[in-house]
Amino acid sequence: MPKIATWNVNSIRTRLDHVCHWLDTTGVDYLCLQETKVTDAEFPRQPFLARGYQVYCSGQKAYNGVAILSRQPLAGVEAGFAPQLPSHSELDTQKRLIRAQLAPDVTLVNVYIPNGGEYDSEKYHYKLHWLKTLHVYLEQLTAQGEVILCGDFNIAPEDKDLFDASDRATKVGATDAERNLLAAIRDLGFHDAFRHFTEAPGHYSWWDYRTNAFRRNHGWRIDHLYITPGIKACACNCYIDTAPRRLAKPSDHAPVVLEIEKGLYSGLAQPLG
Repeated sequence: MPKIATWNVNSIRTRLDHVCHWLDTTGVDYLCLQETKVTDAEFPRQPFLARGYQVYCSGQKAYNGVAILSRQPLAGVEAGFAPQLPSHSELDTQKRLIRAQLAPDVTLVNVYIPNGGEYDSEKYHYKLHWLKTLHVYLEQLTAQGEVILCGDFNIAPEDKDLFDASDRATKVGATDAERNLLAAIRDLGFHDAFRHFTEAPGHYSWWDYRTNAFRRNHGWRIDHLYITPGIKACACNCYIDTAPRRLAKPSDHAPVVLEIEKGLYSGLAQPLG
């Protein structure tokens, strides 16, 4: 069955061995990476090409950066908002969005949504503006077919998605303004793939490096896979793989994996030509 995963690796060159080992172990078909922190020219392609993955990336030096690793050659690969929303090209200075066609009627969108910094800061309002622009972008895409939206959203959608929801009113990543904008995106027809299979609290995808947060499971669920109804109908599992977070010098995020029943959506297993 096709597997689609998202993982903020917090520097692809630093975590290269971790990612390669994880791909060898899991055999995912599509891996969306965030915070690659490397220019396209310096992205370490060869280890992935040697494993049979095509590499599509949009990066910058030391910050941000997104990429898609795929076992199939992909069509319709575009980076940033500008190809679809030219009036918002100023947001593409930061490399935070890449998309591709997995099948003629299925689009994969990989995002690294801004962190937001401190509450009510310039970075916080930039994040809100970015989310509003993403809504416009996705409104157009969802009108054209099925969409798989994944990445590091830097938002815990509900109180059960973070270990401590106290003082949430000004806790960036859990404020009402951020959650409301994410809810508006979901209202375009997206379903939270992880919550489709797991309603229980205590499941997280990010843990601070400090204060032994991972060992104590003091985390946030901020890495998501959102899927439209046609994909939801053939999804058979979605889970957070915490094993890479236990390694030496790990990313502070864990991968999230979506499994799709091949027989129900065979288009995802077919090359686009």
